[in-house]
Amino acid sequence: MDPRSFGNHPQLKPPMLLTGTANEGGAGPPIGLIDIGVSEQAYLFRVALPGIRKNECGVKCEIQHDGIVHIRGVVTPDGGILKDSSNVFKLRVQQLSPPGPFTISFKLPGPVDPRLFCPNFRGDGILEGMVMKERVRVIHVDG
Repeated sequence: MDPRSFGNHPQLKPPMLLTGTANEGGAGPPIGLIDIGVSEQAYLFRVALPGIRKNECGVKCEIQHDGIVHIRGVVTPDGGILKDSSNVFKLRVQQLSPPGPFTISFKLPGPVDPRLFCPNFRGDGILEGMVMKERVRVIHVDG
């Protein structure tokens, strides 16, 4: 599936390309669910990254001029052990994505200015990004 094929129709869901762990996820909440918002001047996107630890995953997000977004990271292994303040739990059922690298690619509805991109990896496992649309320069020609 080519993320470049996303059109301007507001009802179309953007195609996604998932590789590695993001593609292998099983019964739990999947990595890579995407919402895209459009305003007059910018695009806002939110990507679900459940089970990915903000400080340990090395998530990188790059945006190209044509609106293609590439997200890369690593689901870190916890060795099947969960800890809280006073207990240690060994996992018998693991629903989140297995450890390993992942990539997510999708296309925003139009061209953007990659210099005007503001990403935020929220504490709830959502990667949120806002990027300004490419401005079309109007040149007036006196006749």
